[in-house]
Amino acid sequence: MTLIRIQSIDTLGVFCYFVSMKRRLLLSVLFLFFLYGNSYCFEISGLQPVAPYGVFSTFSAESLPKGKVALSTDAEVSIDPDYSRLFLKTAYGITNNMELDMTVPYVLGSDSTDGFEDIAVGFKHRFFDEGKYGPSLAYILNASIPSGGGQFSTDGRLGIGLVISKRIGPANGHLNLFYEIPRRKSLEDEVTFLAGLDFAAAHNFKILAELFCRKSHNAGRLNTVEGRIGYRIRTADFIYTTVGAGFDFKNRHPETRLMFSVSFVPPPKKEKIKKIYEEE
Repeated sequence: MTLIRIQSIDTLGVFCYFVSMKRRLLLSVLFLFFLYGNSYCFEISGLQPVAPYGVFSTFSAESLPKGKVALSTDAEVSIDPDYSRLFLKTAYGITNNMELDMTVPYVLGSDSTDGFEDIAVGFKHRFFDEGKYGPSLAYILNASIPSGGGQFSTDGRLGIGLVISKRIGPANGHLNLFYEIPRRKSLEDEVTFLAGLDFAAAHNFKILAELFCRKSHNAGRLNTVEGRIGYRIRTADFIYTTVGAGFDFKNRHPETRLMFSVSFVPPPKKEKIKKIYEEE
């Protein structure tokens, strides 16, 4: 056995100094490691509906008429953690029951940097129309184009979703179920369930409510349960303004979300009524 004797107080001080430096270096490395590990915990928004063909994130089985184009500009502010997200959303009616959607999100005020999320593109097809008792059914095929940003990207992903909508009196109810596979092998598959309701309180005014549940790509369990409430006003024949707030019920991450959007949707074609006068 080899014994090492410290000869002086100065030598002991130098030894303690190096031990302290190594400890600080180790803590710094661990801190950076956890920052890196949490960088992929950022919530990816994915494909979003254009109002009024949805609630907040919940899609309706209804789609744009053939040849019509809709555009929406959205803003979202999250509190704890604090960051903002801007959206540019568009939809195009391929036929009266087929629709092409695209969502371009941009994140501001993140801990590391600002940048684009993955750009989401989707195809919605309503294959069953609502009847007296039965709901309308649609499916959505969606894909994400990588943005190039590590924190805001999953290197692209593919997904499929089922949309169920039913009107009961002045209320429209919608259920969505999405399953998405990220391209990055280190990430898990993502499952999202949404339930949305829009209630016509007045001719141009709707009350909105939504439940958002997600098993994210960075966790093997249900890690997001959020309730959302708000309203939508048709401020003109082709303009819809939506205001809402979301409150997390599970992890408080983010604790609160404020949402605002303005959608430009072409009004439905008004049919001309021909009057026929018969002479007596």
